Amino acid sequence: QVQLVESGGGLVQAGDSLRLSCAASGGTFSNYAMAWFRQAPGKDREFVSSISLSGLRTYYADSVKGRFTISKENAKKMVYLQMNNLKPEDTAVYFCAAGIYGPTMFENNYKYWGQGTQVTVSS
Repeated sequence: QVQLVESGGGLVQAGDSLRLSCAASGGTFSNYAMAWFRQAPGKDREFVSSISLSGLRTYYADSVKGRFTISKENAKKMVYLQMNNLKPEDTAVYFCAAGIYGPTMFENNYKYWGQGTQVTVSS
């Protein structure tokens, strides 16, 4: 059983940066691919980024490519999402997820989820 807790969300202006963190407990963290998803009001949850078990492979949604960077520290059981040049359309609740299959962009491949952290970007 893996527990995930996200932090680092907040209210920022367009063009600002934020770094989201996801702390994991339980399980063997290095066995899991990790991902970030987000859900905007009235919309379905969508893939943002994922990273392999080793941290060597990363994937991004086209909408965030070049602006967001995912990273993973297995020793600390942490995964991060550095978000630069934020846009109002990035406003959403951001979720951290862990799964033994991946890294993929499909929600069904991730067994464990955090409660989410709110990111609001004003124009």
